[in-house]
Amino acid sequence: QVLLKESGGGLAQPGGSLRLSCAAFGSIFSIPTMGWYRQAPGNQRELVASISDGDVANYADSVKGRFTISRDNGKRSVYLQMDSLKPEDTAVYYCNAEAMLNDDYVYGSLAVNPYWGQGTQVTVSS
Repeated sequence: QVLLKESGGGLAQPGGSLRLSCAAFGSIFSIPTMGWYRQAPGNQRELVASISDGDVANYADSVKGRFTISRDNGKRSVYLQMDSLKPEDTAVYYCNAEAMLNDDYVYGSLAVNPYWGQGTQVTVSS
């Protein structure tokens, strides 16, 4: 239905930067919200940042001022610029899209469902 393809991630030193990208593919009518979550070993998955199709962004307190989320609606893509990275940012990062499929619009259900990428590892270490 919806495929999310992530890229970016990898290894960075403390204080360094990384950029994550995610593009959505499928029979999509709209994506009201896109975002990034992360999950570190032994922890629950948590929201990092989200952005609406009107470019209203929301950030976890732990990343405010360091991470910037953006999106390109024409490309159905979302990006996460991560600066001033800290070791505690180490986690698997997952792209999320809250999407309405073409069929849900055409047949009137107007359902918006969550879709997830496969995850990309971000490691911050010296």
